[in-house]
Amino acid sequence: MFCRKYWRERFGEITGGGTAQNSDGEIMYCDIEIHLTNNKPDSVKWLVGLLNSIGIPKGSVLQGIQPEIEVGSLEGLAYYSNGVDLPEEVYKTCDINYVIEQMELAMEGIGRMYSYWEGATHTALYFYGSSFSEMKKRIEPFIATYPLCRKSRIEQIA
Repeated sequence: MFCRKYWRERFGEITGGGTAQNSDGEIMYCDIEIHLTNNKPDSVKWLVGLLNSIGIPKGSVLQGIQPEIEVGSLEGLAYYSNGVDLPEEVYKTCDINYVIEQMELAMEGIGRMYSYWEGATHTALYFYGSSFSEMKKRIEPFIATYPLCRKSRIEQIA
């Protein structure tokens, strides 16, 4: 309790946040509302450093100050697994958890899965790391051989 009170009085606190979705329900973006105790340059610089050190996507923006500040260092890879167009036998014998495990092993040291989304026709796996192109390169051999990965797609999201 003391640490939380100290942090809030000295720096600020998280006061809210939200998520925006597109028409099919996939997440478009998230926001976190942070109330700084003061917005002096040193406090803003500290917050930017904190956000960059914990790892957030490139293209994120610190709003509410002028000028707005871009933050984030991680590149994003969205992998979309086809959930409707493969033979039923593939869905019965393959496991999306195995896909996640193998992709994370391949990306070791440069990226990891942060989240997922299940839609009506696809399941999206969201990975973030130091390089989109390197993450993609490392998972491509697995994708080429595992039956559940057929008819999938990859997009850069940050």
